[in-house]
Amino acid sequence: MLAMVLTRTLLMKTKGIEAMNFGKIDRTDFLIPPFVLFYFYIVFAAAFNFPTVSTQEFFHFEVVSWVGAFFCLVGLLLLLWSLVSFGQSFRVGIDINHPDKLITTGIFAFSRNPIYVAFAFILLGQFLIFSNFILLLYIGAATWLLHRQVLREEDYLKKHYGKEYLEYCNQVRRYF
Repeated sequence: MLAMVLTRTLLMKTKGIEAMNFGKIDRTDFLIPPFVLFYFYIVFAAAFNFPTVSTQEFFHFEVVSWVGAFFCLVGLLLLLWSLVSFGQSFRVGIDINHPDKLITTGIFAFSRNPIYVAFAFILLGQFLIFSNFILLLYIGAATWLLHRQVLREEDYLKKHYGKEYLEYCNQVRRYF
């Protein structure tokens, strides 16, 4: 997941497009990276038997783990489709200085926020695989953080694209 986003960001940089705009509008965005790094540590700790914060699992059934793996795969494929659909308009964060066109095709014809839906699928899948209390807390916190970001982006898009964006909102759901 992280590799896909970073690769896309680096590829765009080679074309002269600064896709990384994270934290340029709101400095509170910098509260997110420690949260994300700790999350990745928790997942890798569970997968590779590193020291972990909590070893308590709510449940551990092989079939549920496979369902979780399926959710992760669906999330990764959805993320990939989103990155491809975005084309040259992909940005991490809101780019008020160099916005591109409003993307309404590809996966964006079905969801206004498919990347966030992909993240949700991946988070849910990881919880089903490693069902501990901390991952459950992360799902709650991520839901709040992602929805907060969606609302901020929607506010910007309404101001920037006006009627075009409002018509798009009337045709396509926020998530799915």
